[in-house]
Amino acid sequence: MATGIRMATGIPLRTADTATGEPGALIAMDGQVQWADLLIGPGTVYWVAAEGLTGWEELPGLESSDANRPAGHGGWPGTQWAQPRTVTAQLWFAPDPDGGPEAALAALRALRAATAVRDEEEWLAVRLYGETLAVKARVVQRVVPTDRQFLASRLAKATLQWKAMDPRRYESGARRVTVGLPRREPGLSWPLTWPLDWGSGGASGDVTVENAGSAPAHPLLTFTGPCVNPRLANHHDGTWLEYALTLSQGDVLEVDTSEGTVLFNGTASRRHTATVGSAPEELFTLAPGASRLSFRAESGDVEQASATVAWRSAEW
Repeated sequence: MATGIRMATGIPLRTADTATGEPGALIAMDGQVQWADLLIGPGTVYWVAAEGLTGWEELPGLESSDANRPAGHGGWPGTQWAQPRTVTAQLWFAPDPDGGPEAALAALRALRAATAVRDEEEWLAVRLYGETLAVKARVVQRVVPTDRQFLASRLAKATLQWKAMDPRRYESGARRVTVGLPRREPGLSWPLTWPLDWGSGGASGDVTVENAGSAPAHPLLTFTGPCVNPRLANHHDGTWLEYALTLSQGDVLEVDTSEGTVLFNGTASRRHTATVGSAPEELFTLAPGASRLSFRAESGDVEQASATVAWRSAEW
């Protein structure tokens, strides 16, 4: 790995974090589901019924711009866009039978609190075969039949339904890599003396990132000064982001490609500083597989200026 590149995994990603930290942090075994702070599945009082989850491994609905040929058979294939994902879970509400009415009421109140109406999305995480994937979603339906069985045995077959506006499912651990500006190797100093001092290694300003999923992922980019006109290019699809502004030492420009925001020092929008040819932020994605990125600037401090890329691998 070239000098000046630092990589880590499992680091929280700001645009996808909740108060509970990483998605699925409470999950301990296959078949468990975590919604916000509520754990569902084996080992809990909310059993997953035989029907399990629907809408989780299925593809979301698709919108397309296909067009039929006006004077011929068939049509022309257009662009396909995924619709929001709807996930439905069939559960058995099954509090401890030895706990009495108090245990049943406590479990019911916990379910009510976790599935209350909210404007904000939270993580819905599912673990299957050792893999935990998560979507940001909101509860859109909760059904708990209050029939004779529920009153007599405190058992009820409940239904929960979530809607995720972003249909992609993300790995639970975020990835992050930081790369500096290109730096030439100093080479040998003359006159030569033994032992030879080759100096410190150079840096290319390039880094390869991997989206291990099957869907494009939107990264969170952070440019740190001092540098002038920071630029990050994606060699996989030929897109780049570049901003005509000067970052002094300690300045930070944060680009959220999912939300399409460009914030200077966390407050002021600088989206309008995008240069001609710079891609719309929402179209700068990491395709499945490996992508080579290059950090450049018109000028900058090779020791301090950097670009940080944070992302989660995404699955359909």
